[in-house]
Amino acid sequence: MSQDIESFNEEDDEWLSELETRAMDLEKELFDWRESRAREVTESVYRRESIPGAAFRPGENDLKPERAGGRTSAVRTAARSDGGHARAGAGAHPHPAEERTRALIDHGRPSVDRARRSRGRKITVVTAAAVATVTVLVLVLFRNGASWPPSVTTVQSEITAACQNPNIASEPGQVNFACGKSTSQILWIFALMTSTDNSNYTDSKTGREGLEPITATQGGEVAWSLDLHHPYNPYNPVDSIAVAARAINNIVGGATLTNAKGDPAVQPGLESSPANCQQYTGSSAVISRAGFPDVCAQPVTSTSGQAALAADVYQEWLVGATAAAAKNVSVLFENANDPGNPQVQAILQTLPGAR
Repeated sequence: MSQDIESFNEEDDEWLSELETRAMDLEKELFDWRESRAREVTESVYRRESIPGAAFRPGENDLKPERAGGRTSAVRTAARSDGGHARAGAGAHPHPAEERTRALIDHGRPSVDRARRSRGRKITVVTAAAVATVTVLVLVLFRNGASWPPSVTTVQSEITAACQNPNIASEPGQVNFACGKSTSQILWIFALMTSTDNSNYTDSKTGREGLEPITATQGGEVAWSLDLHHPYNPYNPVDSIAVAARAINNIVGGATLTNAKGDPAVQPGLESSPANCQQYTGSSAVISRAGFPDVCAQPVTSTSGQAALAADVYQEWLVGATAAAAKNVSVLFENANDPGNPQVQAILQTLPGAR
């Protein structure tokens, strides 16, 4: 069982990366829009400067024929400039220089406006990114700050010791789900659910003692096959966990016992059912051998499949366990490295003495 329960959740890292990518995309879009807007303003100014009608053109009423000394002359309303060009009179378009000045007054110099807007844009984007980052960090730290009850760490060390017993695996199939590298959390989860990880736990209604959710008599029946070097003691956590591990493996992989006549009696396990194998592994194929319980042809490797198997074991083992309790076991199993999961926290609140 990994002890790294304080590691950051990969989904939070992916979320933070996605936020950063979105901020960069937004920054690029804003920059492109500002550039396009600045170009439109500049082009608009110079188009007005180059309009042919901007120069003065005499109107129909500006030239009136008059008789003077028997000759016809044109009375012009505007004098000519030094270059022979007419000066704009009242009502004519302003000079291009005046138009450019007006544009600068109304819109500002394009490069200055663009720099000002660019700074504002950067401040906005940086602020938004900072807010998003702080929000993500708060969520991650809050979630990462959650932990399992302190007793879980103690039981995990006891599991390490108990799983050193070479007789933990089921017989004769050698299924060892309980002490598997990625599945051993089933032991401390069962202990947490049934005994709040208290090795001195006693259930006055059922007579169950110790960590494992079976009676002392049942535990004693299992203990003989573990080759314990001292009498079985349900209050000894290592003994209790070793018995629990062997019992779990027998439930999963089945067992072959000897009946009263001395003949082998094959007891099927959860993996002896093709329907169960379909649920746990995605394949209904099973391996059949004479004298051995059937087992799934494919290993149970997916987290969801392992969690479903753990839930079924719980209902097989703890007589009278409800479907809701079995579902809680599967949730805890899947989130063994994420005690901050909201569902996990809700389940822990229902366990007396968990905090």
